[in-house]
Amino acid sequence: MADAVRAGDRPIPVELEAGRDYFWCACGRSASQPFCDGSHRGTDITPVKYTAAAAGKVFFCTCKATGDVPRCDGSHSL
Repeated sequence: MADAVRAGDRPIPVELEAGRDYFWCACGRSASQPFCDGSHRGTDITPVKYTAAAAGKVFFCTCKATGDVPRCDGSHSL
């Protein structure tokens, strides 16, 4: 099983559109953080689908250690 790569030490704020699907990079290899660009191919890690319930800013995790996937929960500070 492949391990996720830590892509960053801070969350990335993203303005979301209500009802739109977003695919969060779970592997940490994407050059399009925090979103998937297909770099997980060849691993057993898959992106996480996140449907925005409302429009607004969400902070997406880049350390890949969050317990609130895909949103940042401060795990990067631990």
